[in-house]
Amino acid sequence: MTIKRPLFAFIAGVAISGPAYADARNVVLVHGATMDGSGWRQVYDILKSKSLSVSVVQLPHTSLADDIAATRLILKQQIGQTVLVGHSYGGAVITEAGNEDTVKAMVYVAALQPDKGENLTELSQRFPMRIDMKMLDNQSFVPSPNTYHESIAADLPRDMTDFMSASAKPMTLEPYQTRFQHAAWHGKPTFGIVTTEDKVIPPALLRWMYKRAGTQTSDIVSSHMVYMSHPKETADVILKAVASVD
Repeated sequence: MTIKRPLFAFIAGVAISGPAYADARNVVLVHGATMDGSGWRQVYDILKSKSLSVSVVQLPHTSLADDIAATRLILKQQIGQTVLVGHSYGGAVITEAGNEDTVKAMVYVAALQPDKGENLTELSQRFPMRIDMKMLDNQSFVPSPNTYHESIAADLPRDMTDFMSASAKPMTLEPYQTRFQHAAWHGKPTFGIVTTEDKVIPPALLRWMYKRAGTQTSDIVSSHMVYMSHPKETADVILKAVASVD
C-alpha cells in the first residue's frame, strides 16, 4: 500500500519540513572540550524566547577535522543569517567552521581564538593554560575529577559539577597539535566574553586573543563555565551579535 504524504515526515513525533521563514535569524551553539551540548540549555531557552532559531552542535571529539565537520553540518541546515557561538575549545572549532557564507558574526565565550597557521598548544603557551588532565590512554583525556569543581566551575553547585565530571566526554590531544587552515574572524564581526575568574584559560590570554582579532569584549565575573553559571549575561552578548547583523 502506498501512503501519500505532504512534503514532510514525522520522526519520533517531530515534524521535519522545509523552512517556514526564509528570513529566520539563527544561532548555532558549540560546546567545549570534554563537554556536550546540554549545558547550553538555559542560554538556548533565553534565545528561543527572543524568537530566534537555535541549534546546538554535538562535537564527536574524534579529531579537530571531525569537530569542524560536525559544526559545518549543522550550519548547512540554517536558512538565512547565522550567529556562530563557541565556548572554550569550541572557539577554535568556530574559527575554522565560521567560513560558511551564512555565518555573519561569531561569539567567543571564554574561548580560544587561533589564527591561521597556529596550533592550540603554541597559542596557549603565551599565557599557560591550567588543564589538570586525567589521561585515559596515551592520547585521550578528561579533566581530573579531583579538581574539576575548583578549576573549571567553582560557581556552579558541586553536585552539578560532580555529574559533569562523571559524564565528561573523552578528548584526544590531536586537536591541540593541528594547525589551523583558516581564521574566519579576519572577515567577520566577533564578540568575546572574558571570564575574569577563569582558572582554565587565563583572562590575560583571552584579552590578548580578542585584542588581536578586534573582538568586541565583555567581562563577566565568572568561572570558565560562564554560559551555565551566568546564562543571561552570556545570552546578552549573543544578542548583541544578532543585532549587529539585523
